Amino acid sequence: MLLTVETAESMNALGVRISTQLRIGDLVLLSGPLGAGKTALTQGIGKGLGITGITSPTFVISRIHAGKIPLVHVDAYRLQGDNAALFDDLDLDSFLVSSIVIIEWGEGLIQRIDSEYLEIDISILEDFQTRSVSIRPHGLRWQGFSV
Repeated sequence: MLLTVETAESMNALGVRISTQLRIGDLVLLSGPLGAGKTALTQGIGKGLGITGITSPTFVISRIHAGKIPLVHVDAYRLQGDNAALFDDLDLDSFLVSSIVIIEWGEGLIQRIDSEYLEIDISILEDFQTRSVSIRPHGLRWQGFSV
């Protein structure tokens, strides 16, 4: 599924729409360059779950947000390559029994947790304003997913 998003507010609204289909145990992978809108999308997902105050976990690696369904938001940018073993130390699979886990920059790492996840890739288009959002479901859990 490929979508075009023109503003940060629209990215946030897309996150709210996605949140309506999320449930405990869901795993979401967000990828895209710096400034693409990964955190704006996560803020929208949080908003749909009744969570406010979501900021990028870049410097703390992960944040846990309380809501009707807790949300674990991870930035795995610094956990690539030689630091990949540190990703396992986060013990994210233990959070899946009670939370939704969203991982930014988790390409090549997310499969350590589960083979079923929703992959969302955000690209910045030539006008530097518009975003192309590709949503790819992986596994039976995501069959029929649509926004």
